[in-house]
Amino acid sequence: MSTSQKVAVLVGSLRAGSFNRRAALALAALAPEGMELEIVEIGQIPLYNQDLDDSPPQAWLAFREKVKAADAVLFVTPEYNRSVPGVLKNAIDVGSRPYGQSVWSGKPGAVMSVAPGALGAFGANHHLRQSMVFLNVPMMQQPEAYVGGAANLFDDKGALTNESTRKFFENFLTAFSAWIKVHAVNQASP
Repeated sequence: MSTSQKVAVLVGSLRAGSFNRRAALALAALAPEGMELEIVEIGQIPLYNQDLDDSPPQAWLAFREKVKAADAVLFVTPEYNRSVPGVLKNAIDVGSRPYGQSVWSGKPGAVMSVAPGALGAFGANHHLRQSMVFLNVPMMQQPEAYVGGAANLFDDKGALTNESTRKFFENFLTAFSAWIKVHAVNQASP
């Protein structure tokens, strides 16, 4: 891994006014020195179909390359029906295939779930962790990031306005940076 930490950010919502995209942009703006967060778009990725593994769509290849080039991955997601949105699950599936060539394996990860409700998308956060553990992604355990009340955290332009949330985001990113450093050493080991 280079001295700079390149983090691929996957936003689980396609909605134009998405609180999760706003949170991802706020996180990118608050990233500590040496950490670069880049949103990797997932809305254009065709649905995973194993029949296409021999001749994958260009969107699959481009997505896989962006994730492979990153040192770590950060998921920022809402909750749909107590789980992750289908668009995010599809991106996870596309990145995990073909079998034995997963772009996720060994890559340090973290998740922040954001919702207008009080639970902060707790169910999606934990379902996502379960999938990523299976894919050999060491997921940061603390601090947990369930961001509730999202409708009150941003102004009409999408800027983060809540100071305690800003501080939480900064602490989350500091912890994630340390997590990446620990697991980068493990990734480099045979």
